[in-house]
Amino acid sequence: MHNEYEAAILETEDMRMPDPDTISLASVTAVTTNVSNKRSKPDIKIEPSAGRPVDFQVSVTVVEARQLVGLNMDPVVCVEIGDEKKYTSMKESTNCPYYNEYFVFDFHVPPDVMFDKILKVSVIHSKNLLRSGTLVGSFKLDVGTVYTQPEHQFFHKWATLCDPDDITAGCKGYVKCDIAVVAKGDTIKTQHKANETDEDDIEGNLMLPEAVPAERQWARFYLKIYRAEGLPKMNTSIMANVKKAFIGENKDLVDPYVQVLFAGQKGKTSIQKSSYEPIWNEQIVFTEQFPPLCRRMKVQIRDSDKVNDVAIGTHFIDLRKIANDGDKGFLPTLGPAWVNMYGSTRSYTLMDEYQDLNEGLGEGVSFRARLLISLSVEILDTSSPEVMSSTEVQVEGIPNISDNATGKIEEFFLFGCFLEATMIDRKIGDKPFNFEVTIGNYGSELDTPTKPKTKQRKGVDGDDEESELIHGSSDEEVDDAGDMTSVSSTPPMKPVITDRNYFHLPYFERKPCIYIKSWWQDQRRRLYNANIMDRIADKLEEGLNDVQEIIKTEKAYPERRLRGVLEELSNGCSTFVTLANNDQNQTGKTKLDRERLKLCMQELENMGQQAKSMRSQVKKSNMKDKIKLAQNFLHKLRFFTDEPQHSVPDIYIWMISNNKRIAYARVPSKDILFSSVEEETGKDCGKVQTIFFKLPGKKSFGPAGWTVQAKTELYLWLGLNRQRKDYLSGLPNGFEENKAVKGPGIQSSPPISLMYTMKQIFQLRIHVYQARSLFAADSTGLSDPFARVFFSTHSQVTEVLNETLCPTWDQLLVFDNVELYGEAGELRDDPPIIVIEIYDQDTVGKADFMGRTFAKPLTKMSDEYYGPPRFPPQLEYYQIYRGNCTAGEMLAAFELLQIGPAGKADLPPIDGPSDFDRGPILPVPIGIRPVLSKYRIEVLFWGLRDLKRVNLAQVDRPRVDIECAGKAIQSALIQNYKKNPNFSTLVKWFEVDLPENELLHPPLNIRVVDCRAFGRYTLVGSNAVTSLRKFIYRPSDKSVSNWSAMEEVVIHTEPEPVVKKTETVVKLDSASDAVVKVDMPDDEKGGKGKKKRKKGEEVEEEELDESMLDWWSKYFASIETLKEIIKTQEAEAEEKEDFDSGEGEYVPNASDMKGTKKKRGKGSKNKAMPGEGVPEKKKHQVEELKIFNRELEYQFDRFEDWLHTFNLYRGKCSDDADVEQNAADEDRLIGKFKGSLCIYKVPVFDEMSREMGFDSNMGMFQNIPHNDPINIIVRVYVVRATELHPADINGKADPYIAIKLGTTEIKDKENYISKQLNPVFGKSFDIEATLPMDSTLTVSIYDWDLVGTDDLIGETKIDLENRYYSKHRATCGLSANYAIHGYNVWRDPLKPTQILAKLCKDGKMDPPQYGPGGRVKVANRVYTGPTEIEDENGLKKKTDEHLALAVLNRWEDMPRIGCKLVPEHVETRSLLNPDKPGMEQGKIEMWVDMFPKDMPAPGPSVDISPRKPKKFELRVIVWNTDEVVLEDDDIFTGEKSSDIFVRGWLKGQQEDKQDTDVHYRSLTGEGNFNWRFIYPFDYLQAEEKIVISKKESMFSWDETEYKIPARLNLQVWDADHFSADDFLGAIELDLNRFPRGAKTSKQCSIEMVINEQDMPMVNIFKQKRIKGWWPFVARDENDELEITGKVEAELQLLTGEEAEKTPAGEGRNEPEPLEKPNRPDITFLWFLMPLKAVRHLICNQYKWLVIKIVLALMLLAILALFLYSMPGYMAKKLLGV
Repeated sequence: MHNEYEAAILETEDMRMPDPDTISLASVTAVTTNVSNKRSKPDIKIEPSAGRPVDFQVSVTVVEARQLVGLNMDPVVCVEIGDEKKYTSMKESTNCPYYNEYFVFDFHVPPDVMFDKILKVSVIHSKNLLRSGTLVGSFKLDVGTVYTQPEHQFFHKWATLCDPDDITAGCKGYVKCDIAVVAKGDTIKTQHKANETDEDDIEGNLMLPEAVPAERQWARFYLKIYRAEGLPKMNTSIMANVKKAFIGENKDLVDPYVQVLFAGQKGKTSIQKSSYEPIWNEQIVFTEQFPPLCRRMKVQIRDSDKVNDVAIGTHFIDLRKIANDGDKGFLPTLGPAWVNMYGSTRSYTLMDEYQDLNEGLGEGVSFRARLLISLSVEILDTSSPEVMSSTEVQVEGIPNISDNATGKIEEFFLFGCFLEATMIDRKIGDKPFNFEVTIGNYGSELDTPTKPKTKQRKGVDGDDEESELIHGSSDEEVDDAGDMTSVSSTPPMKPVITDRNYFHLPYFERKPCIYIKSWWQDQRRRLYNANIMDRIADKLEEGLNDVQEIIKTEKAYPERRLRGVLEELSNGCSTFVTLANNDQNQTGKTKLDRERLKLCMQELENMGQQAKSMRSQVKKSNMKDKIKLAQNFLHKLRFFTDEPQHSVPDIYIWMISNNKRIAYARVPSKDILFSSVEEETGKDCGKVQTIFFKLPGKKSFGPAGWTVQAKTELYLWLGLNRQRKDYLSGLPNGFEENKAVKGPGIQSSPPISLMYTMKQIFQLRIHVYQARSLFAADSTGLSDPFARVFFSTHSQVTEVLNETLCPTWDQLLVFDNVELYGEAGELRDDPPIIVIEIYDQDTVGKADFMGRTFAKPLTKMSDEYYGPPRFPPQLEYYQIYRGNCTAGEMLAAFELLQIGPAGKADLPPIDGPSDFDRGPILPVPIGIRPVLSKYRIEVLFWGLRDLKRVNLAQVDRPRVDIECAGKAIQSALIQNYKKNPNFSTLVKWFEVDLPENELLHPPLNIRVVDCRAFGRYTLVGSNAVTSLRKFIYRPSDKSVSNWSAMEEVVIHTEPEPVVKKTETVVKLDSASDAVVKVDMPDDEKGGKGKKKRKKGEEVEEEELDESMLDWWSKYFASIETLKEIIKTQEAEAEEKEDFDSGEGEYVPNASDMKGTKKKRGKGSKNKAMPGEGVPEKKKHQVEELKIFNRELEYQFDRFEDWLHTFNLYRGKCSDDADVEQNAADEDRLIGKFKGSLCIYKVPVFDEMSREMGFDSNMGMFQNIPHNDPINIIVRVYVVRATELHPADINGKADPYIAIKLGTTEIKDKENYISKQLNPVFGKSFDIEATLPMDSTLTVSIYDWDLVGTDDLIGETKIDLENRYYSKHRATCGLSANYAIHGYNVWRDPLKPTQILAKLCKDGKMDPPQYGPGGRVKVANRVYTGPTEIEDENGLKKKTDEHLALAVLNRWEDMPRIGCKLVPEHVETRSLLNPDKPGMEQGKIEMWVDMFPKDMPAPGPSVDISPRKPKKFELRVIVWNTDEVVLEDDDIFTGEKSSDIFVRGWLKGQQEDKQDTDVHYRSLTGEGNFNWRFIYPFDYLQAEEKIVISKKESMFSWDETEYKIPARLNLQVWDADHFSADDFLGAIELDLNRFPRGAKTSKQCSIEMVINEQDMPMVNIFKQKRIKGWWPFVARDENDELEITGKVEAELQLLTGEEAEKTPAGEGRNEPEPLEKPNRPDITFLWFLMPLKAVRHLICNQYKWLVIKIVLALMLLAILALFLYSMPGYMAKKLLGV
């Protein structure tokens, strides 16, 4: 059993899971551990990854808005992230504005901070410089939600707007946007989105993650905050100390309050003055949509202060962990439960350097406080009248909570024993050290809480920490009861020197102990359940790593191991289900406890069953998929183990020197919690664990944090005091206890130290063979590495090897007389770990740290036999880490041999290889060192490229040195690098001894040196080829080589049916511009440009006019095909997903997948499945090219089919990057070596040498071209750029193209495109170049600036040389069909027949044989195809070109020499900016053709200049209106009437709006106009967009071009003389697709707007002229659409030329005047009858008003008379007159 190694866990702390194929072999075998029971595994990573700032870029494209609520708005969209706001331009009077504006936000913050930022999209009505405008509605989500989406983005999704001040109002409109979040190093795929037609289906494309229902309801989140305890002493003000000195008053100096942040809103409780145990009893109420798109609630205790409030501690509530959205799910709920807060150290300093930790950034280094909270959610019924409509945060009081609500208080006991303290950093100094252990505030020197006085006060809650500081420094005090108080720190001890870098503490046989009593609510069940799941997850992870390793090392039967892993998983799950239900009736159980238990039991039961059924399905063929599913299980388990309701706080261990806190370690309490049931016990409980101490806070970032501060071997046990009896049982045996005091109660008291009486003596042998891919620590880009090995208190170093990243030390280190304490048997199974650190030796100063790894030795007792199967040990690769980043691998083996009674004589001898003597250094002995064979390495030296300056001097005479396994070879010297950077001798070879096992092959080092005068050499750069496997030559199978004898294979090359396209067939009519009807991709498609046909309708086919087609027709047709392909792939993936989940495999939340499928994928039911319903290709088919949505080299393996590019590096690696990231680091790249390698065993018997024309000088590199300079013409086509990073303040850029090749630079500055982030360039450039000098083509996009220098937006570099020489023939892409004229004319100077003949000749094959009947035979394949071609005049000629091209397009099927040839294409390349490494700045679509000068000259370049928009004129005649709502009340007659006029404009041209005259006093809503509007416009038919060029503002330098969907807006208004006109209703008609007008006013209904899809649609560009009735609509008070009028109009479309021939006047003017409308005379009738009008006014309308006025006047008169006569009357009375 013991030889079964289990591979260690190596979690990638990164947010992305690495692809299993990319993990290096080493990562799996890092710490091999025996079946262990006394020791736990160490964690290899030391630096905390949280809290380190990273680069992020958030890009938002606001495409358009629809259905905005409000009348006649001028909407602006505001995008806000955190505190940054950006605005779109304002669109006038429209409810569905079209913007297509792109914004980019850059951040440099830690990931947690980034993902908690709220992204808010709001629409504001009529914002301008003077006023802020009114909010229509907003939508918010956090950045983390976007990042967790597939591809980290939402693409073309609709955000639902809500009004936060009125939640009863419902949806306020929709904004369509794209949001993408990119972290440094992420790649984002461009979306050529397929389901164009589904995009108008707003409901099916809402901006919501999967599994969130489309209708989100409003909910109240009630966060109750009861009280807090254990706050740290905050003697903040100096005044307080003065006060205390004078008055002797010692009040608590902290004024705490709680602040909660959620979804961009903030709530605060009241401030509790001067209290360390504040009681709030308040609840904070948030109103937010549910489920919220913000995942975390931030709860923070803060100290109120007049100057600035500081955070005391922070806790995040993750809503995903306290809710479940499944069928049997539950709303978020939490508590009432205590949450523990961690942060900076508790000792108060005026300037707290770790304040960030209290804000929740990074890992807390000390306990701060605990807070009693609960959270509940209530879904609101917004229709009920008593619901408050605002979303303001409210704070309310709540009743007190009962004391035992959170569980019964129990006495816990924590015991710890320090078995070893080594690797203490020498920088700390040699003052005595001690370790302090705390749990909560118990054990802390500063504030030790007393035991809760449960006797006097019943049911006191929690750790009632009345901080009585224990007087006197003695750590041991005895209670009255005679039991021990806590001993929380070890006695101070002076350290002893281990070596140059580290100390150790001389514990030897006396091991100090600590123990702490503490009182907590008994919530162990939570931790137990987490522990059971943790164990299952650890086992699963370990098993999966094993499986990965078996696959990597190509051992047999990985599927058996996977079956075993799944078996273990299903057993583990069933154990959980039986155990988790144990003690149900415990006090303090919350709703969340019950719900989580139900959820976990249900999920684990499912998982167990799925694992069982998967086990039976595992085969070698489907391993990859099954491993992926098992990884899903692992993620799920890890998610469930994180318990959101805390119980016992974590344990902190601080290393203190001279009263200064130096370094700390944190141990989660659940990991060391004891349970009588083994599965529930924490994984480190009662085991010896290796703990590395780290620096607190930001100090631990970067190099400082990588050196170990101290390494301890520590034994910990935590449990209830009454379960204490076995707390020492896990310690290594052979000790006696030392008690603190003698006397009564001695039995029960724990020991203060342990004396070990048993010790064993060992010899440790460490076989360090080699390392690879190490970190470059010197400026040369190399290192001088040596390894330092630590075991217990011993340390040794290997020799230093100079200037290499792949050292082969081949060294045996022997540690004699290693003393280990404990029983021999236990040490055999469970030896301590070995730490290996790798350093870079510097001539001055101390060595630089390069990485660290751990290992466990294989142990042999003195009575065991040294031989198979366990011995001698095998060399294995160990992953080296530097912080959290991988930093290489080390090949080594370790053995620990017990020295028995006979002394060293019994140890196995050390047999080194006898052939070389290295003095005192011992080589790795035979039996362990690999078996070697002779190999020959042939090197193809081609040339050097792009060498930068070294130490400011240019490289002039470089040479390449290749070294492998101690042997080396040098290339010829390049005499003048500038003139010709290629080597004169192409192939050289050398012989080396390499291990038989290919996995152990050493790396091959490539170095470039520059030979200077006087025999000096300078290292330019280097590269280590770590894996030689791809260069190993394996003789081909002989049977295949004789293919000419095989039978013929006939291949028909008729055009095969393609993927169904919506409308590939081009429809044209005589006058139109012959454009393919397609939608543009992503950024350029807008609006409702969809063709929908009713089932019965036939598509009318029109003849295709070849002369009207151009390159763009081809491009758009291809994009359409690409979309269709993506669509079918999506459909297939969806099908596969449904099929898979049917097999009981894990689909996230399988229960509610069904619901979301229906909601989201509305388009999926009508998607054409591959193979069904695919039409035959029609005769008239637009030719297509291939659009690659990535760089071309990705499709063709970087064109390294025989010529490889090795990047040369120089300079130190950056500190915070992985090996892979450093390899991509542009700053370190100093140039490239081009060449290749071929490795094979000697002697090689092969037929090659007997073949004809074998050139012995070229070795294995036959048939490669010569590397003399060659002149070529490079033709660069730039189609367009998309999503450019804005370069100007206005959020736009003025891009132009710049091209650099060798010394040629082209800057197309005068043709810049104003204010565009998606410019269409359509340009081609011809450049003459000479390979190899000009091999790198740089295409850049610059931003034009009127003043100052132009800024680089981004650039892309293309290696032309590899393309030119590649077998894939990337010089000029092959089109799908051959044509000699027209838009698809053949571009290559060589015809297909010539190309085919050349390929056959190069491949040493017979030339193609063309037979009659359209047949051609190449090798053993016969192709058939057409043989005629038409020239310009329509004459047919015989030709073989079609046949030859058909063969070329299928060249990859050729035996032996076949490979895919590059088709005619457009590639999409990422633009990068050296100042912002790793962040994409946009994309560019382009392609490159190359033509050698010694061949026939190529024809003219393809014209890809952007299509010019065509001039059209739209004439709209408004004949009549009817049933327009009556807005005005007549002052005199009281009749309802309206003064109607109609306004119209084309979208985007509001300033050219035109109004009819006014039809006054319409009493019936009827209006007669006979009025003509005329709108000239420029139109791009392919894109269905109107093109407008206008200045953005009066300050703009030039005009900006906008592309806007063609939409006609008509509005009906009521004219007012003195006030603003009243808006009554509107309709917007999409000219490409709008409902056909009704024949009569009666038939015209609101259905024409609401149910557009069911109406017959027309396209004015086809119809040309249409007349009918259309409805005007507006929204009523309830936001419902209502009809407010009807208009009879006639639309006529003319081309520019037609409009000139037949002019017409605006309004009713000449030419072609319209007759005056016949309006009734009723309008001024009331002037004739004034008396009637007055009577009408007095009698009908204002009768009561008149009566009221008369009465009031009478009362006033009486009062006046009374006041007038009163004084006189009084006088009379008084005088008695």
